[in-house]
Amino acid sequence: MNILEVRDLHVSVMHKPVLRGVDLVLHGGGIHAIMGPNGSGKSTLAHVLAGRDDAQVTAGTMLYQGMDVLAMTPEIRAGAGMFLAFQNPVEIPGVSNVRLLKEASNAHRRYLQLPEMDAMTFRSQLQDRARRLGLADDWLLRAVNVGFSGGEKKRNELLQMLVLEPHLAILDEIDSGLDIDALTTVAEGINSLRDAQRAMLLITHYPRLLDLVVPDKVHVLIGGRIVLTGGPELAGQLEARGYGWLAEEHS
Repeated sequence: MNILEVRDLHVSVMHKPVLRGVDLVLHGGGIHAIMGPNGSGKSTLAHVLAGRDDAQVTAGTMLYQGMDVLAMTPEIRAGAGMFLAFQNPVEIPGVSNVRLLKEASNAHRRYLQLPEMDAMTFRSQLQDRARRLGLADDWLLRAVNVGFSGGEKKRNELLQMLVLEPHLAILDEIDSGLDIDALTTVAEGINSLRDAQRAMLLITHYPRLLDLVVPDKVHVLIGGRIVLTGGPELAGQLEARGYGWLAEEHS
């Protein structure tokens, strides 16, 4: 089953072409990684999948479980099970983590026409997931990302993913700012959601995450195009050789 099917995707930001014909298919149970130099279009791809309005699709198609993504608002995409972990998560003063997650979870359940979860059951499940990420119970009462370090923000993004259990998770540099122990914890959280009904897209600069979350495929995005696809060993090759040799071949 195809969770995501992207065909000949062209995207501009502020009238400047960024993606120039991306093809990508993610099957249920698959984890794909996208690597590439800065400015190659990795985050733009994540943004356009999530529905940010600063990225304009000028050609191509995107299908999520057979549905036309371009016809879906960001809210509908989220309700249908698409999730984006931001590269730079925003702070939300005055809104606690537990409140945000409860509202998001119940909104998702309403979309699926399921009854809302009662407060005690939800809090118990939330505490369990937070502890799996090494987060103390008082974390849930703190304002979303306010005063958090970069690594803490990334673990907070992963907590949201564990709560919402999306069918398509797009993780934009979820490993940046993490020390070795935090990276291991985050990788364990990602692996815990790996199943046949779910697909994940990892955007990263570094192969160390991919040593812990072994992807099915690694794609190299340069100049707005996927120029090379390989197995997990490709990440190590890129670490050793960089991107210059590929950029020259596809310039």
